[in-house]
Amino acid sequence: MTIEVKLKEATKEDIPLIVRLLRSNGLPYEDIPSKICYLFIGYVGSRIIGIGGMEIYGNYGLLRSLVIEESLRGKGYGFALCNKLIEHGRLKGINEIHLLTTTADDFFKKIGFERIERNMAPAVIQNTTEFKSLCPSSAVCMRMKMHDNCLM
Repeated sequence: MTIEVKLKEATKEDIPLIVRLLRSNGLPYEDIPSKICYLFIGYVGSRIIGIGGMEIYGNYGLLRSLVIEESLRGKGYGFALCNKLIEHGRLKGINEIHLLTTTADDFFKKIGFERIERNMAPAVIQNTTEFKSLCPSSAVCMRMKMHDNCLM
C-alpha cells in the first residue's frame, strides 16, 4: 500500500500544534516561530499525520522536526512524510540533506541517510540553530547525497 502524503506549508496558526508535537516527543521547539517558513504539516486525505521541516541553504538542506502522530507510528507514515520532504528539497535544488537525531538513526538509515561526523557537515548547516544550540553534541549527524537517478 502506497501512502500519499500531501504537504501544507505551516503558518503561524500552526505553531501551537507543532510545538505540542515536538515537545511531547522530546524534540527541539524553541526556534519554531522563526523557522515556521520551513515547516510543513503532513496530511493523508484530510487527516494530519505529522509534521516536518526542510531548512534550505543554497544547495544544502536540513531535515528537521519530523514527528508522526502517535497512533499512526509504525505504519509507514514516517517514511512517506520523510520522502515527501526529500522530494520537496530535490525540487528546490538541494544536493545534500543533513540532519541530527538522538533516537532515529536506524529509521533514517533505511531511507538512505548515512552517518557522518558532525564537523563534516557544510559550514552553513553547522551554523543553524539546530547544530549550534538546540541539539546536543551527542546527536548523530547524518547526510543524504541527492542523485538524479535516485527515486525516493
